[in-house]
Amino acid sequence: MKLLLDFLPVIIFFIVYKSTDDIILATAILIPATLLQMLYTWIKTHKIEMIQLVTLGLVVVLGGATIIFQDKTFIQWKPTVVTWLFATAFLGSQFIGDKTIIQRLMAGTIEMPAHAWKQLNLAWVIFYLILGAINLYVAYTMSEETWVNFKLFGMLGLTVIFILLQGFYISKHIEPETTETKHENDN
Repeated sequence: MKLLLDFLPVIIFFIVYKSTDDIILATAILIPATLLQMLYTWIKTHKIEMIQLVTLGLVVVLGGATIIFQDKTFIQWKPTVVTWLFATAFLGSQFIGDKTIIQRLMAGTIEMPAHAWKQLNLAWVIFYLILGAINLYVAYTMSEETWVNFKLFGMLGLTVIFILLQGFYISKHIEPETTETKHENDN
């Protein structure tokens, strides 16, 4: 359900674009859709994640610039800016604090050696950098419609594939639960 909610504004953007063939109108609908998504999340959970705030800020700023200047370039850059910001944050976590972002996100559910966490975190950095670059490649070398399709299906598909590959990596590095730890969890 959360995944659907997270992608709902993009799905709405996609539907409006496909119905009207107007990226400016689709962007104009994307902004309030994202705001409503945040409002719904706040009402349901009384918290909003940092990633959601960053995305909202970029949708408002770059989407607003798209509408004001009637230039799709701003909204086409949004996925790249988001993924490159994530790459920067993940890379920074390699050097700040005692745990990487990916380790903090999965804390308590998976135990792996520190070097495995760092490699996994670095894999996310590389993935986000490449995903942002692919977005720009599609935006600048292919049709607007192809970019809209890529924004929804391509980026989501690549992310799902990367997560599946990540699962194989994690399965090779999971530390087995000790008997002592297992008894503590059973109590």
